[in-house]
Amino acid sequence: MLYRYSAKTAQGEAKSGTIDAASSEFAISSLQSRGFIITFLEPDQSGIPWYQRTLGKVERVKTKDIVILSRQLATLFEAKVPVVEAFKVLFSESSSPAAKRHLVELLNDIQGGLSISAAMARHPALFSNFYINMVRSGEESGKLEEILSYLADYLERTYELQAKAKSALIYPAFVLVAFVVVFVLMLVVVIPRLSSILLEAEANIPIYTRAIIGFSNFLRQFGIFLLVLLAGGLVVLWRYVQTGGGKIALARFLVEMPIFGELFRKFFLARLADNLVTLLSGGVTVLRSLEITADVIGNEVYAQIIRQVREQVRGGSSLSEAFARYQNIPSLMIQMMRVVVETGKLEFVLKTMSRFYRREVENALASIVSLIEPLLIVILGLGIGFLVAAVLLPIYNLSSAL
Repeated sequence: MLYRYSAKTAQGEAKSGTIDAASSEFAISSLQSRGFIITFLEPDQSGIPWYQRTLGKVERVKTKDIVILSRQLATLFEAKVPVVEAFKVLFSESSSPAAKRHLVELLNDIQGGLSISAAMARHPALFSNFYINMVRSGEESGKLEEILSYLADYLERTYELQAKAKSALIYPAFVLVAFVVVFVLMLVVVIPRLSSILLEAEANIPIYTRAIIGFSNFLRQFGIFLLVLLAGGLVVLWRYVQTGGGKIALARFLVEMPIFGELFRKFFLARLADNLVTLLSGGVTVLRSLEITADVIGNEVYAQIIRQVREQVRGGSSLSEAFARYQNIPSLMIQMMRVVVETGKLEFVLKTMSRFYRREVENALASIVSLIEPLLIVILGLGIGFLVAAVLLPIYNLSSAL
């Protein structure tokens, strides 16, 4: 396979060109054997259509790819593979072009003398602040292998919980979308044809049938404007939730909405406990762990609580005292944290709470889905049934009168 590269010699002279190699790992080894310091390496895409190249440039690193990469890195370090060789293996084994671009730059940074955490800090699209601080803690404590194992376990748990939540909601979302599509098609395509029969026969049309026909005519005439208005509203809403006030409003809505609010609260509590126990197990201080957790928890309501708790702990309060002042922190978590005062086993308590809330999320997901699925099917049947009956019953009455 042909690879394009840019590099520098030991004297600082810039070099670029192409190299034919069986894999990217062999290309890197071949260039390094010439004394080149690689600054850029990617497969030659001159024969690939422009639209595929464009999509490749904007492709983001998927969470799944980061999880796999982390587990591979932990395994390689446990096997005592040298750092440079470990990242070469990651580069060659990665199936994500976006991840490969970051990894080749990271590998060059490490070979240039940067620490692993410092090199990772230059690639926030691949490694989060949480990830970088964990690796830095492992480097400082000399327990990098153990920390990477903690990280891989944590990312797998987080990804598994998110995947379960997404997969559980796929079917209800599909049913809801199907309902909207069928309803609109009935109004735009089917209802006008059937209503024309009633209007030509000058039949006595019930008021609910007139309402359906009027709504159908409205959609046919102004549907495109409604679609544009909806798209514009979604864009405005998206821009709003990117602002500070929008983030807080969305966060409050998620944790206070009916039915799903309890699910989201348990999800963020599980993430809070899991983040803290992972950071503390990696040797990160309590204050720094709270700071990082606030940045990565993913909900501004809980992020603000954690930041305020951090300031209170800095001032001398215990975790249980600080968290007890907030309504969104359940009494169970506070009581468990109070046990820490007597036992001193904060990591054990947090790990227990993390497992508890993960199971709570899974159970809540199963319960909600088991209720939503039949409910959506009933709503779909009633909606379409009412729509059909509103037009077919007058036609039936008309035919009976003839």
